[in-house]
Amino acid sequence: MVTGREQNQTKRLALVGQPTNAVLQAAVCSIFNHMAQAPFSITMGWMGTVAETNSSVSFTGYQFSNIHGSALSSVDGHGYPPPPPAPRASHRCPIVAILWREGDYKSNSTYEANLKLLSTTLPKKAASSTNLFATDTVGNVPNVIFALALCRGDSNASACEGCLVTAFQDGQEHCANYKDAAVYYDSDPCMLRFSNKNFLATTVNEHMLVIVSIESLMVNISTRADSFRLMLFTLLNSTAQSAANSSRRFTTSRLDVSVSSLPTLYCLMQCTPDLTADECTACLQPYLQYTLKYMDGKKGGRVLGTRCSMRYEIFPFFQGDPMLRIINLAPEVPPINSTMPLITVNPPPQPQSQSPVAAAPPPPEVQATTQELHGRNSRRRALWIIAAAAPLLSIFLCAILFVVWIRRRRKGTEILHDQAAANRPEEDELVWRLEEKSSEFTLFDLSEILHATHDFSKENLLGQGGFGPVYKGQLADGTEIAVKRLASHSGQGFTEFKNEVELIAKLQHSNLVKLMGCCIKGEEKLLVYEYLPNKSLDFFIFDVSRTTLVDWNKRCVIIEGIAQGLLYLHKHSRLRIIHRDLKASNILLDLEMNPKISDFGLAKIFSSNDTQGSTKKVVGTYGYMAPEYASEGIYSIKSDVFSFGVLLLEILSGKRNSGFHQHEDFLNLLGYSWHLWEGGRCLELLEASIVEEIHAAEASRYINIALMCVQERADDRPTMSNVVAMLNSENAILPEPKHPAYFNLRVSREDESGSVPYSNNAVTICSNNDLTITEEPDGR
Repeated sequence: MVTGREQNQTKRLALVGQPTNAVLQAAVCSIFNHMAQAPFSITMGWMGTVAETNSSVSFTGYQFSNIHGSALSSVDGHGYPPPPPAPRASHRCPIVAILWREGDYKSNSTYEANLKLLSTTLPKKAASSTNLFATDTVGNVPNVIFALALCRGDSNASACEGCLVTAFQDGQEHCANYKDAAVYYDSDPCMLRFSNKNFLATTVNEHMLVIVSIESLMVNISTRADSFRLMLFTLLNSTAQSAANSSRRFTTSRLDVSVSSLPTLYCLMQCTPDLTADECTACLQPYLQYTLKYMDGKKGGRVLGTRCSMRYEIFPFFQGDPMLRIINLAPEVPPINSTMPLITVNPPPQPQSQSPVAAAPPPPEVQATTQELHGRNSRRRALWIIAAAAPLLSIFLCAILFVVWIRRRRKGTEILHDQAAANRPEEDELVWRLEEKSSEFTLFDLSEILHATHDFSKENLLGQGGFGPVYKGQLADGTEIAVKRLASHSGQGFTEFKNEVELIAKLQHSNLVKLMGCCIKGEEKLLVYEYLPNKSLDFFIFDVSRTTLVDWNKRCVIIEGIAQGLLYLHKHSRLRIIHRDLKASNILLDLEMNPKISDFGLAKIFSSNDTQGSTKKVVGTYGYMAPEYASEGIYSIKSDVFSFGVLLLEILSGKRNSGFHQHEDFLNLLGYSWHLWEGGRCLELLEASIVEEIHAAEASRYINIALMCVQERADDRPTMSNVVAMLNSENAILPEPKHPAYFNLRVSREDESGSVPYSNNAVTICSNNDLTITEEPDGR
């Protein structure tokens, strides 16, 4: 706290808010304006309340420091001025104006004339720029002036010009006759610097000022201090990267965290647009260290400079929605003191200093014999050895404890360093960021979802997915949505949830379901999709009462749409994606019965050069998994082709592959279809309601394609490009398919109720991998 009667040697400045009256405002402005007579000074305005007690002015709120840690008010030799005159109605004190005195100019001089000329041209020049940024030079040596003006990226041209005009006025009023000055504001969206030195020729970030809230969060989050530090580091690091890589060198951001007791954080970072991405990164990088040094546990803070600036708060302070949204799903980090003891290691003793042992109280004085002296010397040497070895042993033990602590900490946290990224397991990839500008993706608040779904009421329940229930909802603007609520006990962990969000947000195709956004709050993890009124494909093709609603023409549209969607995933998207869980219940239908592939929780990303991958954790749905994947964990685009072939047979027959009712001793649809194909009776496979709508040649072509897709060897199966070509070519001569996987899975009449003998061609549900399967409900 600073009062009007204290001396200038105080090491803390405080200021807040709207003063109680104009007299106090003028008084405080006058106090700090008087400090401008020194070579290094500060002027400020208001962020809270100002009180008057016993004729002294007091104010609290933010602490100001330069980058070396000394208070900016440490100016010696200047007492406070006498009480100020009555304030003018137009009196204005800038929120923050930091001043550097690099020589004076005289009134009515050429330098002053050049400065006035600059004040009329530079604001307009910056406001008319797309980046709200401008530099200019006026006059000749020794009256030359170099100037830089920058407005915040969330400002507009009108506000920018007005702010800069005011900044010139404040600079000349509060920095009277200064040749070098930099002006910053708290709420106004601009900064200005002018100087008689050519600072424009360098990218050095000069005149830095650190402003720190004196309010601490640690009172409320003392047990989660490390979690908060990790959050802040994540926010600052991600925002700095985004700002440096943006064309305007500007980013606003918001970080949401799943721990309800920790606050949402907001951040803004900006560099002057004339810096390169690397120069911007270099400018902002030290700010992370300044934040850890000056702002640890604080509710907010800023670092201001003429080339780049940073601010974070626990409340939104910028205009519009954040350009960068960051989700932090990391579990709480245990406090350092609770997991690692504080160990103080003394340095090894110096020749002229006593060891810790030698410093102990000496024994009673006795007459020493030669033998005693020899023994004492031996003991002394031993003590010196012990004293020298003890610190080394302590350092070694400390290092071991530190490594153990680091490993424990990394189990539950995500550190955005390359070194840590190389060591963390897949399940710990819990922090990611989403650029909202690049898609129509939204991070919803939990209250929005609860209101839209009527608190997840039973009336809004659409069905039960593999990882949790799906609810219908309606947003405030009338948009209908489908909300997938991840069950806490489901098999889909954070990795699968993150995977699905990142994948679908980047995919744009008419045959892929549109992910509108997500919500993470505490234990709630929600995916928000476009609402498709006709539910899923299995709702129609496996139900006797609804199968007639899907005639042959509609089934052709569905088959073609699924094939096009898979082709996009495998070939035409920016990433090669293997779905790994294609099945009838994951094909959603819109109002016109157009298909959309959904549920990307198990999807895998391939590079363009990869042909296959493998996993020890086999997940998927029994009946749709390719044999090489089910038994060995090997997956590729041919795995999806196999699933498509199974799905195509189900659409044609109206029967499920899984839970297939026995026909002529066969336990699955693949074996039964192959049996009919070999016997020249493939038309018997067709669903009864479409038999009269389809020509025999067309039916044979579709069944041929399906059987080619489910061939046992992956190399024999076509790609989705071939499948799409064959579906669209009525006259093409198709190759004869080889036998499908699992085709010899049979049961004899006498063994119908007993165990099932598997042939060499059958693949059991067991494997050396961790197999996770989903059983589809029995159909007809």
